[in-house]
Amino acid sequence: MLPEDRLNQIVERFEYLEARLNAGPSPDEIAGIGREYAELKPVVAQVAAWREARRAIREAEAMLDDPEMRELAQDELSRLRAALPDQEQALRIALLPRDAADARPAILEIRPGTGGEEAALFAGDLLDMYRRFAESQGWQFQMLELVQSDLGGVREAVARIEGEGVFARLKYESGVHRVQRVPETESGGRIHTSAATVAVLPEAEEVDIDIPAGDIRIDTMRASGAGGQHVNTTDSAVRITHLPTGIIVTSSEKSQHQNRANAMAVLRARLYDMERLRADAERAADRRSQVGSGDRSERIRTYNFPQGRMTDHRIGLTLYALDRIMQGEIGEIVEALTAHDQAARLAAQGG
Repeated sequence: MLPEDRLNQIVERFEYLEARLNAGPSPDEIAGIGREYAELKPVVAQVAAWREARRAIREAEAMLDDPEMRELAQDELSRLRAALPDQEQALRIALLPRDAADARPAILEIRPGTGGEEAALFAGDLLDMYRRFAESQGWQFQMLELVQSDLGGVREAVARIEGEGVFARLKYESGVHRVQRVPETESGGRIHTSAATVAVLPEAEEVDIDIPAGDIRIDTMRASGAGGQHVNTTDSAVRITHLPTGIIVTSSEKSQHQNRANAMAVLRARLYDMERLRADAERAADRRSQVGSGDRSERIRTYNFPQGRMTDHRIGLTLYALDRIMQGEIGEIVEALTAHDQAARLAAQGG
């Protein structure tokens, strides 16, 4: 049975936030109130739908006592009772604790793994795939750093993606992506296996991660030339080294001021992600049943070009639609991973 007390508390909190928004909160409050209101809105909608379904069932049951309405009421009851379990399941999913980072923009990092130049080319294909998916979702896709290989592949790509539910939908993409195909660099027509790593990090705000000035070293430099070509060759490229961890981030846009802001945003995201992974490790028993393990070395997916097949190894999902997937049509994969994670968390709660 769903907890009525908790449902009432959620609805009352939502109504309070709605009243505060209508009353005109102060500029300091509006962002926090608006974020919580937006998070609760779909939950309250599910509560209302579930309660309406139960009310309709009670009304139909009352009609059974009327001989003239009994047959109609029985048909209506059958339909309503059949639909109720799905509505209850949707409400249970809506009530699951949310990842506090789900609503945040994401920092996407892609780097080639094993496979030399072919791995760099595949990393470029993955970058295009995520860019097209972001465009299909109406998200903003901003390149922060792009280092290309001699043949036009990617040595390193860092992008910021902003939009509704970005991190929630992309967070399961972190890990090793493996490709099996005949490389453009292979004259003998043999199938090779290479890999690229993807990391999706929630963007951190300054209030989340405090970085003392003494913890960083900032260097300005000229972007490298052939063999490590940046998207913009400039004298104002910025490299920031985080001394306590040794993390190094760079940005090579035209504006030195923007480069510094971009590099600091990526550094905050990496430090925030390290803290999230540390906290997750403390809950390792719970995390083992979830697809978002945070293990960047885990091989999560294989793209087999000769067979036109994509397999996600975490959930056993295989799709023979590789052409569409590489064009950015990964919504089906994202939904399957999300549903798997929700089912695992419901099972852990005994739902």
